[in-house]
Amino acid sequence: MREYLTVERDANQIRFLRSTFSGTFLLVEGHSDKLVYERLVNSSACQVVIVSGKPSSKLRVIAVLEILEESDFPGILAIIDADFDHLEPLLDCSPNLLHTDSHDLETMLINSPAFDKVVAEFGSEDKINNFAQDVRTVLAAAGMSVGYLRWVSQCEKLNLTFNGIKFSKFINETTLQIDELKLITEVRNKSPSCSWQKEELKTWVIKQKSSSHDPWQVCCGHDLVEILSLSLRKVIGSNKAAEVEPNILERSLRLAYEEAYFCKTLLYSKICTWEANNQPFKVLAL
Repeated sequence: MREYLTVERDANQIRFLRSTFSGTFLLVEGHSDKLVYERLVNSSACQVVIVSGKPSSKLRVIAVLEILEESDFPGILAIIDADFDHLEPLLDCSPNLLHTDSHDLETMLINSPAFDKVVAEFGSEDKINNFAQDVRTVLAAAGMSVGYLRWVSQCEKLNLTFNGIKFSKFINETTLQIDELKLITEVRNKSPSCSWQKEELKTWVIKQKSSSHDPWQVCCGHDLVEILSLSLRKVIGSNKAAEVEPNILERSLRLAYEEAYFCKTLLYSKICTWEANNQPFKVLAL
């Protein structure tokens, strides 16, 4: 009940903002999302609003949107991370609710030329050439192992804890390949309520895998940045850990992401469609 009241309060705050702003309200999950989208929208016509909190920011965004839609609130749009939604049968959702093209906003940044800029900035040209593999592809291949375990945890409601796991404990710092049993051990050690044995969890992960799955839908962007951070210390760079911390790399990716990259995404096209169906409300700067 308390959570519902809090969500209702969030909706009321947006209703209050309508008294001073007649444009579009764009609901997003967090601060980093706002930083990116604010540079892509028409600030005079669209205001980006963060909706965050328990049980999850994504669910809260959806809940606030539903409350406002029920009262026929005009000019409201929400963008959420797809997570695994593109890999699972989707229920009919609101035309005012859009998903990222890939797993999350971070994977969209990594799967754009912004990634190449960041690698060029922090990496070593000689080491990158000697690595002789596409760095983006190697990151995605490694990140899928973590992504599948996250997906199993979500599907089976295992409530595994991924916050604070140390990637160096289960990744080969020379090849960037992941030892899945060591990964499971690390996650299980961070999850005191988990009663499942390592072998059982690995069996679940194996069953979840499919060659038809798009790596960019399975991988979590934050995981890929963690792996990138490790790679820039030894494999494709010679940085100190403090120089390539994940938060630094994520900030660099956001800053390197250009409006021209966004214009080529499916999300951009969907926003254009939304604008056409919700005139005179606008979102995009272009």
